Amino acid sequence: MNWILLVIAGLFEVAFASCLGKAKETSGTEMYLWYTGFLITMTISMLLLIKATQTLPIGTAYAVWTGIGAVGTVLMGIFFFKDPVSFWRVFFIVTLIASVIGLKAVSSH
Repeated sequence: MNWILLVIAGLFEVAFASCLGKAKETSGTEMYLWYTGFLITMTISMLLLIKATQTLPIGTAYAVWTGIGAVGTVLMGIFFFKDPVSFWRVFFIVTLIASVIGLKAVSSH
């Protein structure tokens, strides 16, 4: 169950990073709404991470959380914020995904 919470926490990390990206593109009231979304999603992400680390090793949980966030944020950047795509960028995203899967596979929980 805590692995599921950890994955959801990682997805909320993607959400809060995406909110920052949208806030950067807007101004006025809309910008403040995106910053509010950032604060809400960051809080949810952190609370879920805290819950997951009650039974999962902190090093593994944190690495998986940041890996999900990093990969998700890069993909959001590519698909929604027009970030550049190159062979090496995709290559290292794939190696990061493989590392997250590897950490899950060798975890004792």
